[in-house]
Amino acid sequence: MEFDLKLISKEINERMWTAHKTLSTAESCTAGRVSSLITAIPGSSNYFRGGLVCYQNDIKEDMLGVNAETIAEHGVVSEETAREMVLGANKLFKSDFAVAITGYAGPGGADAVGSSVIVGNIWVAVGNADKIVTRLITEDNGREKNLAQATAVAIHMLRDYIVEACPQKEEE
Repeated sequence: MEFDLKLISKEINERMWTAHKTLSTAESCTAGRVSSLITAIPGSSNYFRGGLVCYQNDIKEDMLGVNAETIAEHGVVSEETAREMVLGANKLFKSDFAVAITGYAGPGGADAVGSSVIVGNIWVAVGNADKIVTRLITEDNGREKNLAQATAVAIHMLRDYIVEACPQKEEE
């Protein structure tokens, strides 16, 4: 699957570069895996602005501007928080698009904070102020598989978003 993800990352690279658009990431449980995959492709420095690994709520709030009320009302692992992370990453890095991931990869975490969210629940969000798409992953297959799945989902979602947002002109 790693090779498949690198091919998708290469497609993202080509589209972003051609469209002169920029990208950033805000990753909690994946701790930079998406950023690493994106920057593994030569030329990513032409469009990748940066990424933030934000495990703690205060970092999400202080660096990304996630509203503390959002976290209190919906939880740190929620669609609302993931959406605000996208907006915050775009603002922080002055990027056109962002990928955000927040979740409990396991084996613990969810129960440690008294949340009703279970291990394996991971929200992925991609977009900007005009449009954000989200997806909830709900399977717990162990930490490594949960992280691999979240990274794969994020890269596929980003590619699909970029294909729609940055269509390539057909050659004549």
